Amino acid sequence: MANDAMTSDERVWATIRLERPDRTPVIPTLLPEPAAGLAGVSQAEIANDNSAAVAATFDVFDEYGGWDNIYPSSYLPSQLQVTGVFPMRMKIPGRNLADDIPYQLDEVEVMKIEDYDKIADQGFERFFLDEYLGRLTDLTPDDIEGERRSMFDGGALFLAECAKRDIKPFFLANCLHPFFKLSLMRSMVPFTQDLFYEPETVLRALRRMTDDLIPRVVEMAEGVGIPISMLTEERASGFFYSPKIFERFWWPYTVEIVEACWSEDIVSLFHLDTSFDKNMKYFRQLPRGAAILELDGTTDIFAAKEVLRGHLCLKGDVPAALLATGTPEEVESYCRRLISEVGGDGGFILGTGCSVPPNARPENFRAMIETGKQLR
Repeated sequence: MANDAMTSDERVWATIRLERPDRTPVIPTLLPEPAAGLAGVSQAEIANDNSAAVAATFDVFDEYGGWDNIYPSSYLPSQLQVTGVFPMRMKIPGRNLADDIPYQLDEVEVMKIEDYDKIADQGFERFFLDEYLGRLTDLTPDDIEGERRSMFDGGALFLAECAKRDIKPFFLANCLHPFFKLSLMRSMVPFTQDLFYEPETVLRALRRMTDDLIPRVVEMAEGVGIPISMLTEERASGFFYSPKIFERFWWPYTVEIVEACWSEDIVSLFHLDTSFDKNMKYFRQLPRGAAILELDGTTDIFAAKEVLRGHLCLKGDVPAALLATGTPEEVESYCRRLISEVGGDGGFILGTGCSVPPNARPENFRAMIETGKQLR
C-alpha cells in the first residue's frame, strides 16, 4: 500500500526476527484448490495442468490486491505423490473423482512392519523410488519422469509470475517431518501400535530419515535463495500422543533439524495441524528466532503467544470454517483481535488456519486481506 514504510520482504523478515514491522505481514496459505474456488476454475483443471494451477493462484492474488509473500502453488496432486510429499494412494478430480471435488488422500496400510528396516538400511529415497511408489500407483518410469518435468516447468512459471509482480515466495524448500511421513505410509493405527510394540525399529528409521533429510533441506534452501524451510507435522501433538511419545519419537529429531538449519541461517517454518497446546512449552527450547510456528486454528494461538512471546514468530490462524461460513464482519473482528493480541509487539504473521478452504466466500477472503493490510 502507498503508506507502507517497509517493503513486503522487509516486513516479513522484521517479523521473523521478532522486531516490530510497520504493520503485520499478511500471508494466507492459498493453495491451488482454494485458488480454483475463488477464481471460478474447476478442481479438475488445476489438478491436471500446472499452468492452470499457477494462473488461478495469481488471478486471485491480483483480484484481491496482493499480499506480502505468496505460497508455492505450481504443483499437481500426482506430483505430490510422485515426489513423496504425500506418500499415499490418491483420487484426483477429472480422473477418478468428479471435476468439482478436490483431490482426496486414501489412507490405508501400504507400508509394512519390515519396511522400517529397509528405510534404515537403504535410506528413504531409495526405498520410496525402488519399491514403495509402485505400491501406490501404476505409473511407468516415463510417466514419473514426465510428472517431474511438468512440476519443474510449473515451478519456473510460478517464479516468473512472482517476478512480474515483484513478489517473493514465502518459502520453496519444504519437507514432511519423518514422524509424519511414516505415519501416513503406515497409517495411523498401525503406526501408533508400532510406537508401543516396535519402538526401536521405528527409531532406527527415524534416525536414518533425519540424517538424510538435514543436508537435503539445507541444500534446497540455499539453492533457491530463500532461507526458510517448511517442516510439516500433523500427528505428533498432544491431541494424539502423550508427552513420553512426543519426547522420544518427535522432539529430539525436530531439535536436530532446526539447529542444523539455524546453523546455516535457515529458519524452520513449522506447519502444525491439530492442537499443540500441550506441546508449546517445548518450542521455547529452540534458539530464539530460529522458527515460525504456523498454527491451524485448533491450537490456542493466544495462549501460544504467551508461551513464546519474544522467542518465536507465530503465523495464523483465521479458521477455515470462518472463511467458509462466517461473515466479513466476523472475519474482520477476528483479524483485528489477532493483530492486536498476538501481533501487538511483533512476531506475528496474519495467515489462515491451515489453508484457505476451497469453499471460502470471496467477501470473507477479501475482508481478511484488507483488514490485515489496513491496520497499523
